[in-house]
Amino acid sequence: MEYMIKAIDVHRGFPVGGDTFWALKDINLTIPTGKLTILKGRSGSGKTTLLNILSALDVPTKGKVYIGETEVTALSDSGRDKLRRKQVGYVYQSVALIPMMTAYENVEFALRLARYEGDWKKRAEECLHMVGLANRMTHMPQEMSGGEQQRVAIARAVAAQPKVLFADEPTAELDTNTGLQVVKIFKDLCAEEGVSVIMTTHDTGLMDIGDALYELEDGQIINRGGLAT
Repeated sequence: MEYMIKAIDVHRGFPVGGDTFWALKDINLTIPTGKLTILKGRSGSGKTTLLNILSALDVPTKGKVYIGETEVTALSDSGRDKLRRKQVGYVYQSVALIPMMTAYENVEFALRLARYEGDWKKRAEECLHMVGLANRMTHMPQEMSGGEQQRVAIARAVAAQPKVLFADEPTAELDTNTGLQVVKIFKDLCAEEGVSVIMTTHDTGLMDIGDALYELEDGQIINRGGLAT
């Protein structure tokens, strides 16, 4: 399959004072399989709303979204819950690690929640090794730098071997060099794990790193680059 996600004529409206505010309008895009796709846009451009719809956290007012062969917009709430648990991983701007758990325990806990059928210990260690934290497994989040915490969050997000990983402004609170390291991890995951990564950012320094680019403004796509054209 050439694409992992496809959005067709997606609109998202919210009722405001008896009228409708259209946060997204006429969105048509494809997310390539096993590649890093960047969603670019200023605050309020609609990129987080789009990310929520593509990741099955929200549903469009109209239009269709597919993850693989599955029409996400036709699923029930429980169907979307199951899809997210089995096929989707998330990385957020605030890493939201459990502070009472070590790096290893945070990753293993994600495997428990996903009902991962493999060896939890082996997979947790493997994921922390992938993000360069093999020697930090027993450390608590407060003993780590911001970049290290974000890498634990990435390991946690990919632990259950999702097909697609969504990252909402994952480098916003990091310095430039640390942010570049995080994006390199995403690229490595694409190559080594076959994960399709969709990342939102407003950092112009990261735009050229992605394999595909969509730029949003006022809820519409105004620019496409790379494989996404």
